[in-house]
Amino acid sequence: MASVTSLASTVDQRIADALSAALPEAGTADPLLRRSDRADFQANGILALAKKLKGNPRELATRVVSALPANDVIKDVEVSGPGFLNITVSDRAIIETLAARAADSRLGVPYAERPGTTVIDYAQPNVAKEMHVGHLRSAVIGAAMVEILEFTGEKVVRRHHIGDWGTQFGMLIQYLIEHPHELDHQDGADLEGETAMSNLNRLYKASRAIFDSDEEFKVRARQRVVALQAGDKETLALWQRFVDESKIYFYSVFDKLDMEIHDPDIVGESGYNDMLEETCRLLEESGVAVRSEGALCVFFDDVLGPDGNRVPLIVKKSNGGYGYAATDLSAIRDRVGGLDATTLLYVVDARQSLHFKMVFETARRAGWLNDGVQAVQLAFGTVLGKDGKPFKTREGETVRLEDLLDEAVERATAVVREKAKDLSEEEIAERGTQVGIGAVKYADLSTSAARDYKFDLDQMVSLHGDTSVYIQYAHARIQSILRKAGDAVPVAHPELALATAERALGLHVDQFGEVLAEVSSGYEPHKLAAYLYQLSSLFTTFYDQCKVLDENNPAELVENRLFLCDITARTLRQGLALLGIRAPERL
Repeated sequence: MASVTSLASTVDQRIADALSAALPEAGTADPLLRRSDRADFQANGILALAKKLKGNPRELATRVVSALPANDVIKDVEVSGPGFLNITVSDRAIIETLAARAADSRLGVPYAERPGTTVIDYAQPNVAKEMHVGHLRSAVIGAAMVEILEFTGEKVVRRHHIGDWGTQFGMLIQYLIEHPHELDHQDGADLEGETAMSNLNRLYKASRAIFDSDEEFKVRARQRVVALQAGDKETLALWQRFVDESKIYFYSVFDKLDMEIHDPDIVGESGYNDMLEETCRLLEESGVAVRSEGALCVFFDDVLGPDGNRVPLIVKKSNGGYGYAATDLSAIRDRVGGLDATTLLYVVDARQSLHFKMVFETARRAGWLNDGVQAVQLAFGTVLGKDGKPFKTREGETVRLEDLLDEAVERATAVVREKAKDLSEEEIAERGTQVGIGAVKYADLSTSAARDYKFDLDQMVSLHGDTSVYIQYAHARIQSILRKAGDAVPVAHPELALATAERALGLHVDQFGEVLAEVSSGYEPHKLAAYLYQLSSLFTTFYDQCKVLDENNPAELVENRLFLCDITARTLRQGLALLGIRAPERL
């Protein structure tokens, strides 16, 4: 595994060295290098430097240029405007850098210098409840961040903090005791997710109806909550049946989403029950939490209600019940103390931002989060319908996640069938699933997480515009070119001059590692989506302007263009995989 230094890094280093050589009095100065439409790169750092040294920026720029080594990666430098450097790299440097990338299974992407352990809390459905469109974003964004962080060398521990505890279980368990066959499986057959959910739904509605209409049942249900919290054996066994039945359903939905969920990673609210009392005791003894009107609370000077009074984080209610905060704080203790986390990443709806801000601050005051641990909420916005309002069915219900995924696959299959030339029905169905699920994930991931986005299936499965389908078709087109190449094979030829479209494509491929570093450090998968879309667009331009398999082309030109095709496809495939999206070989 050899990491490859990108051209941007090499140029940056060359300019920095030249700055130090030409202007020793400047110390270490940042060249402020960026990609440019005037040349390959532009360095703007000399302006700030000239101000500091009280010199003429153009004159300083000229001195820096003369200090650059000859016959190197840099082919041409032009001083423009008040002292910008417009830098063009050599064609040879582009192809040699890409050839080094092609020789590495990781495309030359380096591992992070100081990897740590990230515990990521994502995909948190509720037991005995259907998953709806609101569960989509946490699952999709979280799964992508897991892949991206692991690719950079981070140790990642997944945690699915499912809603598996609370007063509603008293009602459900009591109903099951009084109607013991409601969750029975026929002939021990394997249960499908859809069936498991309809069983749970039916039971939930039936128990709710009795709970709301029968006072005596309501009393028995409340007594059952007490038995559950006290750890009564029979009650816990029935509670476990609800959890197991729900897991069958969860797994079927995550399977549809083409996401792997592992049983040991599902640690729900109940997983922290044994720690709650101690968490509260430690908070009270240390003075971080205080009693207020019978409840155990933590106060913050900057969290005020409409009346100007401080709004507390309630850790323990006045009736002795525990709030969400007690569970979340216990989870932090477990993840830092037991799992040695250096980062806690929560992929949670932006509407819970205040709660997490208070929880993190409380954990800091209690010493459970120290300077060696960062806690981050990767907050996401809402999924909207085409009308720009929260996504609902015509009846005003929240949209079931499974229905949504099924419809996406149906639409995508129609697109694949229309374009398919030599695919069997079985292949069309398989590709339709990969394109449909990819389209849903990409629409989510290509929007900055914090923003709301419109769920528009017509747009999502379109072959035009910023969609995963466009990227998947670019990848499939390259595979088709490589299959048609016959005896010609991809070989890098650094001695050849490059066309404008070849240069643009090559320089963009070379940025893959830098984009991933930015995406992983800022938890911003949308930047990877944007990179892949741009790469596909640059490939389309290259494909239109540079004939790859032209019999009039010399062999080395054909080989070099096939080489550019191949490394582009590998980069697209790797990038899509990190977003959890398949890249079919044929479409």
